[in-house]
Amino acid sequence: MSTAHLHAVPASRNLVEFYSEAPLPTRHGLLRAMVFREKGTGKEHVVAVKGDVRGQEGVPVRVHSECLTSEILGSLKCDCREQLERALELVGRSERGAVIYLRQEGRGIGLGNKIRAYALQARGADTYEANRALGFQDDLRRYDVAAEMLKHLGVHSIDLITNNPLKIDGLQAEGVRVRRRIPSLAPSNPHNIGYLRTKRERTGHLIELDPTA
Repeated sequence: MSTAHLHAVPASRNLVEFYSEAPLPTRHGLLRAMVFREKGTGKEHVVAVKGDVRGQEGVPVRVHSECLTSEILGSLKCDCREQLERALELVGRSERGAVIYLRQEGRGIGLGNKIRAYALQARGADTYEANRALGFQDDLRRYDVAAEMLKHLGVHSIDLITNNPLKIDGLQAEGVRVRRRIPSLAPSNPHNIGYLRTKRERTGHLIELDPTA
């Protein structure tokens, strides 16, 4: 893929403003935590940065949407927590990189509606059928905010840590140069194997599954 500079997001977008920054010692090394506030909603998005990314090509980047049920409560219904941890480990081992954490729970439908969707899944619906039954599209996540954050960081191109080709398309549509994809590997379990198969079969996620699982 092209390694041209990050396309400038039109000034009229101006969706977020940089708010605060501080060094953050973590299990994955010393990172730089930077908070951006989304105008209009007040949502606070954060990026954890390793090293100097300004002007760099092929920066390892994970664009991750929050998942309270997995990351805080330890839910086994998805692989979000494992993907986040693996991305932080990869960035921590690298000379430079970034993990962008977007506040768009439940593929954009919010926590309350996500739990309503879980109730429908408990009665047999898959993740996409449940969203549709509640009147939502399959995926309401946005990538314009992430693109603006990357523009602020001055990244020229990224190596995106993802299994989702739609995320690559979404970021590229916002002017981000994605040089290549880094697979986001996470183990399956009996509670999320159906969810992972559905994502692979219905929306083309590039997920490698154990054929015996």
